[in-house]
Amino acid sequence: MARYTGPKTKIARKFGEAIFGDDKSFERRNYPPGQHGNNRRRGKKSEYAIQLMEKQKAKYTYGVLERQFRNMFEKATRSQGITGEVLLQLCESRLDNVVFRMGLANSRRGARQLVSHRHITVNGQQVNIPSYQLKAGDVVGVREKSKSLEVIQNSLANNSKVYEWITFNNDTKQGTFVSVPARIQIPENINEQFIVELYSK
Repeated sequence: MARYTGPKTKIARKFGEAIFGDDKSFERRNYPPGQHGNNRRRGKKSEYAIQLMEKQKAKYTYGVLERQFRNMFEKATRSQGITGEVLLQLCESRLDNVVFRMGLANSRRGARQLVSHRHITVNGQQVNIPSYQLKAGDVVGVREKSKSLEVIQNSLANNSKVYEWITFNNDTKQGTFVSVPARIQIPENINEQFIVELYSK
């Protein structure tokens, strides 16, 4: 399935945030990209530009391309609840995102690779679809043959984040997607209302 494979630091500089995770290059040059760097005078952005930028930030953050993101938005509009909040909940419920949140990979890109290469199971069954939507109570784990993978061991050793809506057992390399997170539990700095306004035009 298609995914963004271009430069990460340049995109992070565009948004002024390390949206792909820790990035030493971004820390050194945390101003927008371009020939004149920090000295360029930038005019006030239009309402449309602000909305578009917020949508792009969300897409890059979760590693989703336009068609898939649009489909999730349409699903969110048909669901009960606040559309923007439901959209982010759908993004957070993706298998690759939950694998990342559990600490099995140090980035969503790495988590996507683990899923695609059949290292991850859901309720005991191998699943290799990164966009697979998890439901409350689903058990996500590392398949037996992959538990000793160095990339997983290193990632877990460096992971200290805990989320209320996910449980994880380091010994069994298995966790539970306890519930769909509320908006307040989603740490991403995304203004979902701008995305709703953009798609609603």
